[in-house]
Amino acid sequence: MAEPAAADGGSDPHHLLEGLRTFGANYTEFTRRFAGWLGLHSTDAMALAEILYAEDKGTPLSPARLSERISLSSGATTALLNRLEKAGCVERRRETSDRRVVTLRSSPDVRPRAMRFFGPYTAGMEEVMSRYTDAQLDEFREFVTRLGDAMDSLLAHEYHDVEPGTTPGIRPGPDAAP
Repeated sequence: MAEPAAADGGSDPHHLLEGLRTFGANYTEFTRRFAGWLGLHSTDAMALAEILYAEDKGTPLSPARLSERISLSSGATTALLNRLEKAGCVERRRETSDRRVVTLRSSPDVRPRAMRFFGPYTAGMEEVMSRYTDAQLDEFREFVTRLGDAMDSLLAHEYHDVEPGTTPGIRPGPDAAP
């Protein structure tokens, strides 16, 4: 078991991980408030935020990719997209000659509303990041990427088929008691 962190956190990696956990929890709360502001379920708002983010990056999502990003089955994602479409938040488009390929786009009405909501968040994050050099930000990006890769690996291997009462990474043998 690791030693407890010093009172001020110091260079203890657990203090850094606690900060990341707190940021994640705060982002979840931020998304919940975005949902309330739009009158949506929090899962629907999270999906809409993913669609908007992907558009901003220039890589719009397909329904299958959205399903992966928000950890829903394809059927649940279809139901979610039906709700978002009915609410006037998203549009499904066929933008290639392959008519099977569907691209998710935010509706023209929802983008300005989302920008208004996320404006203070974006400004706050940009202000914090402006305090760091490009080299420091590159190190942060590498660190966060490696943490994400480690989590992806754990989810894919150690925690892939975890059942109630089992220990991650340990598969019971055929003679194990239920």
